[in-house]
Amino acid sequence: MSGATQVEELLRELAPQVTGTLVRRYGQFDLCEDAVQEALLAASVQWPETGIPERPRGWLVTVASRRLTDQVRGESARRRREETVAARSPADELVTPGPEADLPAANDDALTLLFLCCHPALSPPSQVALTLRAVGGLTTSQVARAFLVPEATMAQRISRAKQRIKAAGARFAMPPPAERTERLRVVLQVLYLIFNEGYAASSGPDLQRADLTSEAIRLTRELHRLLPEDGEVAGLLALMLLTDARRPARTRPDGSLVPLAEQDRSRWDAGAVAEGVALVTGTLARAPLGPYQLQAAIAAVHDEAARAEDTDWRQILVLYELLERVAPSPVVTLNHAVAVAMVRGPRAGLELLATLEGDDRLAGHHRLDAVRAHLLELAGDREAAHEHYRAAARATTSLPEQRYLESRAARLGP
Repeated sequence: MSGATQVEELLRELAPQVTGTLVRRYGQFDLCEDAVQEALLAASVQWPETGIPERPRGWLVTVASRRLTDQVRGESARRRREETVAARSPADELVTPGPEADLPAANDDALTLLFLCCHPALSPPSQVALTLRAVGGLTTSQVARAFLVPEATMAQRISRAKQRIKAAGARFAMPPPAERTERLRVVLQVLYLIFNEGYAASSGPDLQRADLTSEAIRLTRELHRLLPEDGEVAGLLALMLLTDARRPARTRPDGSLVPLAEQDRSRWDAGAVAEGVALVTGTLARAPLGPYQLQAAIAAVHDEAARAEDTDWRQILVLYELLERVAPSPVVTLNHAVAVAMVRGPRAGLELLATLEGDDRLAGHHRLDAVRAHLLELAGDREAAHEHYRAAARATTSLPEQRYLESRAARLGP
């Protein structure tokens, strides 16, 4: 591992800890988060040349605290802001701590920061952007590139998110116990959104973005370390690992998509499969059943099959029936229909798929046409399958998916 890569990984790990420390001391999340970004940038430039300090977290806290002081002094209302910071700070913290200062344990701060970035006052895109920047330690430019938007657009989104948190009166504290379960559900949803955008990019020339999937896995792994007994956290981590394990076989050298049934399974990441299976097996044995655990169990059944034809579709069907009861959604029904088709025949799958007609949540989504085309092809209705593959290709904004769907259509008709 190169020195620059080692520094980057360390900074990603320390970013939420340092941000949490500053916000807990001084309040003013928006100013603290900006100051930490400046400290991370300074470290990314200096450390590869000078070496990582003996106490890197203390170094970042020191630099970020000084940046924060500079920001406060530079405001037109300098006196009022300095008095606010002073009032929030214990007397022994009025002097910026040096790099050797003892710092409190970071676990609670990192978890609290994750809950804050996923505050219910924010829209899902804002939650994702703020989580990647404040908790993931990515720069605004990196977040913008990941989502294929201009940096100025992403900067505005992050700025508005921080202002919404401020306007909502959110404090840097864990949610009350009564709200914690729901807030954790939102956190898991945000992490899964990040993972899915990386694994199956919603637009653009690339099918997948490994930087986003890796970051989602890293953040979820950290959350699992902080909440080791939570079954759904373990389930989400297992689901990500079992899904991402297939990434090396999902594309051909030219970037085109390879469907699951045609993938070279010898190229799957065996270590990730083994870790994911162990995680989901352990959590299913001890924790209340949840949707991420069930999805992970389904992924495990797929990954444990040596060949596509060895897949235990009956077990997958049972798991989807459970998932429909625990967390019904049109996407679950789509996948359930495929499992029904594999066990009971394509016409049975098409009957289940018909229940989604008119569901506004899938309006304009290419996956409904894509699944219908696949089941029609299995049923031998080549003409109808051709039309639905073409419709799905027109609806998707992912170029690799579009090319794949067009190729399927071309095989079936003129």
